[in-house]
Amino acid sequence: MNVDLLSDPAEEVAPKLLGCVLTCKTPEGTVSIAITETEAYSGTADPASHAYRGRTARNATMFGPAGHLYVYRSHGLHWCANVVTGADGIASGVLIRAGRVIEGEDLARERRGERVESPRLARGPGNVGQALGITAEHNGADLLAGTSVMLSEGEPVPAALIRVGPRVGVSKAHDWQHRFYLAGDPTVSAYRLSPRAKPSAGA
Repeated sequence: MNVDLLSDPAEEVAPKLLGCVLTCKTPEGTVSIAITETEAYSGTADPASHAYRGRTARNATMFGPAGHLYVYRSHGLHWCANVVTGADGIASGVLIRAGRVIEGEDLARERRGERVESPRLARGPGNVGQALGITAEHNGADLLAGTSVMLSEGEPVPAALIRVGPRVGVSKAHDWQHRFYLAGDPTVSAYRLSPRAKPSAGA
């Protein structure tokens, strides 16, 4: 994976990450997913981004160089994984919303639950983090350095399979067309409009 691929704005990088492989190595074993769904967040220009109001201790990783992992906790329950994109010093990132487990399925199922069907193991951003074993300790990890969390190129995705739509579950700028996913893929999460969502200016 070339860092140049990740150095563009989030909305340009997000569709390029479809088909790429995100891997996490832990003492329990290794799990890899082929990415099937992403969402772009454009930093201080994006009302739905964690970086919208500027740099804080929580979102500092988003302001760093492209190719690092930004991890945050959602609703106090789930760790979510984001690929930092764009230029160093300008916050921008891509949320990994869903993927297909291609390595370590038994470990992913152990983490997610024995009754969870294969397409649902990494369906939704919280489930991605849980299946992979990502936690706060992975925040800031260099995804291109071959450490515990890695991003690599996978099988090319035909452009005809890529769909674009509004983001899921956010109340601000929810109608921005910054969600990218593979058409007909069972691992892709269902679209859900936040009950607090209001129309906003598109990007």
